[in-house]
Formats: sequence, structure tokens, C-alpha cells
Amino acid sequence: MSSIIDAAVTALSAKIADGFDGTAKFVIAGEGAVLVDGAGVREATDADTADVTMTADADTFQEILAGDLNPTAAFMSGKLQLDGDMGTAMRLGSALS
Repeated sequence: MSSIIDAAVTALSAKIADGFDGTAKFVIAGEGAVLVDGAGVREATDADTADVTMTADADTFQEILAGDLNPTAAFMSGKLQLDGDMGTAMRLGSALS
């Protein structure tokens, strides 16, 4: 596991301690992916599917996790791409705030 994926799993686990109603996959370009679901947060595999897949570079994800970049603003500015259920993405964005 890359250090960025490891840090993302740790940070997301702290923010979403009670699990998440739905499934979301964060794809961090060049690093790997993280899956968030009712069981918690873990490194994702290519075979893992999700209600929504969010893709961005490592810097963007680090800014979102640190609270320096709002996920909605990242999406609106094109720094964060979404594929799947927008409602799930919005619920996860609220959980990260």
C-alpha cells in the first residue's frame, strides 16, 4: 500500500468512524484506491465496485481530507471527477466536513 493510500485510509477512518450508508471508491491517480462502505474504510481493489467512484490526483485528495478544499468545490472546478450516484457523493462530502 502506498503511503498516500495508507494516509487516506487512516484519515477517512477517523472521519467516518461509524461506517457509511452506501459505497464510495476514491481513485487517487497513480497511487491506488480507497473504498468506503458500511464496514469502514480500506484499500480498494480493481474488482471492488461502488455506488460512486471519485477520481482526483493525490494533492486534491489530501486537500479534501485536510479540510482545505470542499469536495463540492473540487468537483465544480474539475479537480474531482465523479462516476455514479451524485447523492452518495454528496452524503460522503457532508460526512467529511
